[in-house]
Amino acid sequence: MVVKAAGAESYVLCELAGTTYALRSDDIEQLEMVGQLTPVPNAPPFVDGVTSVRGRVIPAISLRARFGFDRVEHTLRTRLVVVRSEGRVVGLIVDNAREFAAIPTDAIHPPPEGMADLSTRYLRGTAHLGERLIFVLDVTELLRVTESSATPLPPLLPSLG
Repeated sequence: MVVKAAGAESYVLCELAGTTYALRSDDIEQLEMVGQLTPVPNAPPFVDGVTSVRGRVIPAISLRARFGFDRVEHTLRTRLVVVRSEGRVVGLIVDNAREFAAIPTDAIHPPPEGMADLSTRYLRGTAHLGERLIFVLDVTELLRVTESSATPLPPLLPSLG
C-alpha cells in the first residue's frame, strides 16, 4: 500500500517500450498477468481481444500497438492493468507494472509543446522521479480518445463486463 504524501497522488508506474508511464492508482481496479486472449472480429489493431478477469469479460488493449510501438511477445513481466473510467472497465496490456510512486501534484508539468495533438489529449503531463522522465496518463481521456480515434473500439466492447 502506498501512503500519499500531502499534495501527492499515488500512481502505478508501467514500462512500455523503454518508457515509464504513470496511471493513477484510483483508476486501477487490479493488476493481472495476461491470460488467454480471445480475438474479436473486425476489432481495431490495438485491441488484442477480450479476456476473462475474475469472472468478467473485458476488452484488452495493447498500449504498445495503441501508441504505435512495435509489438513484442508477452513475457512473465507483461501485465494487464485493469482500469475503470466512466462506467467502463478495460484491460491495458503493458510490458511491466510493478512499481508504485507518490507524485506531488505540483511536480506534474503540462505536456511539452510540439507533441502530437492526439498524444497530448491523453497525457496529463510529465514528471521527474529522480533522473527518470515519467509520462502521466489520463485514463479517462485515453479511453475517450480510443473511442473517438480513426479506429474506434467496436461498439460491442464497451458493453462487456
